[in-house]
Amino acid sequence: MTPTPSPGKPMTIRAGYDIRFRCEVPTPLVLMLSVHPSRRADLLQPDTMATDPALPVSCYTDSFGNLCHRLVAPAGETRLHTDFRIADTGKPETLSPSSREVPIAQVPHEALQYILPSRYCDSEALADYAWKVFGDMPPGWNRVQAIVDHVHNHIHFDYQRARATRTASEALAEGVGVCRDYAHLAVALCRCLNIPARYVTGYVGDIRIPDPGGPMDFSAWFQVWLDNGWNDFDPRNNAPRIGRILMATGRDAADVAISTAFGTAELARFEVICEEVDATGAAQQGQRAIA
Repeated sequence: MTPTPSPGKPMTIRAGYDIRFRCEVPTPLVLMLSVHPSRRADLLQPDTMATDPALPVSCYTDSFGNLCHRLVAPAGETRLHTDFRIADTGKPETLSPSSREVPIAQVPHEALQYILPSRYCDSEALADYAWKVFGDMPPGWNRVQAIVDHVHNHIHFDYQRARATRTASEALAEGVGVCRDYAHLAVALCRCLNIPARYVTGYVGDIRIPDPGGPMDFSAWFQVWLDNGWNDFDPRNNAPRIGRILMATGRDAADVAISTAFGTAELARFEVICEEVDATGAAQQGQRAIA
């Protein structure tokens, strides 16, 4: 388990990205890189995606409530970037061990879809395993946390062995993956037990904890519907964090891909930043800047 961050006063976070694609021919792209509408009121500067060269960009909200951008990248290199500030409480995420699971008959209509299997969360293949390991546990927040602990301890994090097609059952069998695999397996195990669970992407900076090293990236975690609403769980880090910034939610990674190219788009550069800044805009000592 990673260290729990020390609490603090309200703070400002600087976040953003610098992503470049190289295309041989004009290629349509759909991008899901914006801060989620639920955090819009916290933005101190607009989270505006800029393009080099300047391109026509259209926006729409998908069926899950995520903000998406569409553009056609020309032949050659296209740069997408943003650099914004967002306010945060500065407090670690709240744990809620008294929260209870909701009977199926009382699950809100909009949350029912998050009990069903999906492309990468193949819960049908994991049902027997889930009920054997977690079925006798008292339902509620602590059972979900037991699933998170199990996934955190079972999967070995390894960027070199990442695979975009890996399903939850394959992650269990292979015992290796990246943050999306941790989230997919935990989501699928929850769904096996009729607990609504959805996949989430966003920024998770290493704020007020020791620098773990390695490049900064966007992160995947998941949310579970309990009697107090949606609760964040992070099987990769498995500890409360400060400054988590939600970007998108969906059934699994297929719904919230940060980029979808309708053709060939080679990734030429990928940098992400998420750091606490002081009143002057300077990064706090010991934190990572752009990777």
